Amino acid sequence: MGILRAVASTMGRISTFRSYQLVLLLAAVLAVVAFYYFGSEKQNFSSTTKRIKQSQASQNTNRNDADLTLDTKLMHPDGAEEEGGEERVTERERGDMVTRDEQYYHVLMMFTKVDRSRSLQEKFRVAMLSMVRHSHFLEGEVLVLHFVSDQASQELGQRMLQEFLLDATFKYEVVFHDVAALTRKLFPIVEAMQKHFSAGSGAYYSDAIFFLSIAMHHIMPPGLTRIVQLDLDLKYRTNIRDLFHEFDRFPPGAVIGIAREMQPVYRHTFWQYRKENPKTKVGEPPPDGLPGFNSGVMLLDLGAMRTSALYNQLLEPGNVAKLADQYRFRGHLGDQDFFTMIGMEHPELFHALACGWNRQLCTWWREHGYGDVFQLYYRCEGPVYIYHGNCNTPIPDD
Repeated sequence: MGILRAVASTMGRISTFRSYQLVLLLAAVLAVVAFYYFGSEKQNFSSTTKRIKQSQASQNTNRNDADLTLDTKLMHPDGAEEEGGEERVTERERGDMVTRDEQYYHVLMMFTKVDRSRSLQEKFRVAMLSMVRHSHFLEGEVLVLHFVSDQASQELGQRMLQEFLLDATFKYEVVFHDVAALTRKLFPIVEAMQKHFSAGSGAYYSDAIFFLSIAMHHIMPPGLTRIVQLDLDLKYRTNIRDLFHEFDRFPPGAVIGIAREMQPVYRHTFWQYRKENPKTKVGEPPPDGLPGFNSGVMLLDLGAMRTSALYNQLLEPGNVAKLADQYRFRGHLGDQDFFTMIGMEHPELFHALACGWNRQLCTWWREHGYGDVFQLYYRCEGPVYIYHGNCNTPIPDD
C-alpha cells in the first residue's frame, strides 16, 4: 500500500511539470517500484553472481584437492598419519606422474612370510635404516614404498616402519599390496613359463609371485610408468634417488635396468648348451662374456615394457619354450632366469647397471667347483652404492 500512495501523490503533481520533466519523473517512479519489488525477493544481480562464484569455487576445490587414488593411508615425515580406514591397498593409480606439483619415486619390495622369520626381519631393518639414512629428496618429491605382503607380515611391517621412518627427512608414502590378489592376476600370465624357471617340477600357483617383475606392466595401473624392484637383503650406501637417474641412461629399446650376475651360476646352468657350443659367450665372465643377470636390483620401465612388441612376444608360452629348448635351459631362480635367458638372445632389451648398484657378496660357487674362475665373475671395480647380502652373506659395516 505504501508503494501505491507514493505513486498517486506523484502523479497528482504531473500537470505542473513540463513534458520533458514528465519523462524523467516516470523513470524515477519505475526505479523505486523495481527496487521494492526485487528487494522483497532478496535477489539481485550482485547476490546471484556471488552465489555462482561460491559454487564454482567449491567445485574447483573438490576437483583439485581431492585425493583420487585408491590409497587409504598416507605416512609423512612429520608423523601425521590419516586415522582410520583400510590399511590394505592393492593398487595405486597416481603412478610417477606429477600431481599437485609432486614427483613420485616408486620402489617395491617383496614382504611375504616376514612375520615367521627373524632373519628376514633383521634384513629389513638393515635395508630400511640404511635407506633412510642416505636418502635425500628435493622439495615436492615423494618416495613411495610398495610392499607385496600377506596380512600377518603387513601388520608387522607397519609397526616396524613406524620406527624405521621416524628420522626420515623426506616425504614418503607407504602402500601395501595383497600378495594373494597379485598372484591371482599373475598366474594366468606366467603359468606356462614357471616350469622352466622354478625349483619344483611344475607350475605351482604360489610360485607365480616370483615372476612379478616379468609381468608387472600388466599388473600395475597404466599411470605408473617406472618402478624399482629391490630385494630385502640390501644395504644402501648412497641416496636411493640417484638410482632413478639410471632410467635416463637406457638405450633405445631397453625396458629393464639390471646388473650382471657376479657368480658363475649360469656357467653351470648352461652347461649343456656350452658343451654343444664350445665357442659361445653364454655363461662366460665379463667383460666380453654373457654371465647372466641378478634380480636383486631392477629398474622396470613399465611404460617401455607395455609398448615393446619384442618384449611382449617373448612372454608368449611358445616363445618361452622355444628359447628354453634352444639354450637347453632349466633354471630355478624365477624372474632372474627368464631375464638371463632372453638376454642371451636379445641384450638390447636391457640396460646393464654398474656392479656397484648391486654388489653381490655371495661366494657359494667358489667352494662348489668353480674356484679357479670365480674371481673373474666376482670382481667389481668402482664405488659400491648398494651391498647385496645374497645367500645370507654378512654385509660389511660402513
